[in-house]
Amino acid sequence: MVTETLTAPPSSPPAARREKSSDRPSPRKVSDERAQQIREKRKKALLCVDDISVSFDGFKALTDLTLILDKGELRCIIGPNGAGKTTLMDVMTGKTKPDKGSVFFLDELENLTGLSEHEIARRGIGRKFQRPTVFPQHTARENIELALKTNKGVLASLFGRYTAADKERVDQTLEEVGLKDERTRLAGTLAHGQKQWLEIGMLLAQDPQVLLVDEPIAGMTHQEVERTAELLRRLTPAHTVVVIEHDMDFVRSIATDVVTVLHEGKLLSEGPMDTVQADPRVIEVYLGE
Repeated sequence: MVTETLTAPPSSPPAARREKSSDRPSPRKVSDERAQQIREKRKKALLCVDDISVSFDGFKALTDLTLILDKGELRCIIGPNGAGKTTLMDVMTGKTKPDKGSVFFLDELENLTGLSEHEIARRGIGRKFQRPTVFPQHTARENIELALKTNKGVLASLFGRYTAADKERVDQTLEEVGLKDERTRLAGTLAHGQKQWLEIGMLLAQDPQVLLVDEPIAGMTHQEVERTAELLRRLTPAHTVVVIEHDMDFVRSIATDVVTVLHEGKLLSEGPMDTVQADPRVIEVYLGE
């Protein structure tokens, strides 16, 4: 599947400094016309990062970037250091407020850029950072249970009961990430790869529509890399998965859908892996072959 380029709607130029843009309220709703334009081009579109620009004291981290994710796809995003990959994830999760542009689900049209990180997570975007952030003094099962409670909200976590359905959900999640036999082990004693899978499980317990996974195989053994590839492929089509990764062999092993290449904060190339690899622009700035 080769993605099509969409023309972003006209918008005002980015603010000169990040502090100014973060003080400016974002429109709460995206226009029906813009959503219809996207749907006509991409029938399975789920989430759109639309015409996003981010600058830090004059440095343009992202410029007029539009990214459309389909339901149930596994999207790989690659690019050299400084390409804007992390900033893109920061915008999608609310950590960074853009100078302009919007992020929205096609079925809601709510501009997520005006929400907090917690609110965006509740809307259905989960993020796994490069370093695993688990609770080391709790068992693998307890880590999943805590994530499940977090997804229910404060009041439900304080006063709600742990139901049979909750137990089944936790067991299914542990099995899905390959940690069923490790469920009683303290998370701090797990191998590096197992901690990564546990954190993915903690995200799954919150039932996100979109999972953002940042360099998932850093520091892994060859066997762990293979199991991680299998896990990420299994997560689709129930979830849309976005993977940022530098290891091109790993990207080739999981890139069954679309690969997006960023360079200097802009979209450089997008399409199937074979198409991207053959793009002279990609060869010049990233692959170096």
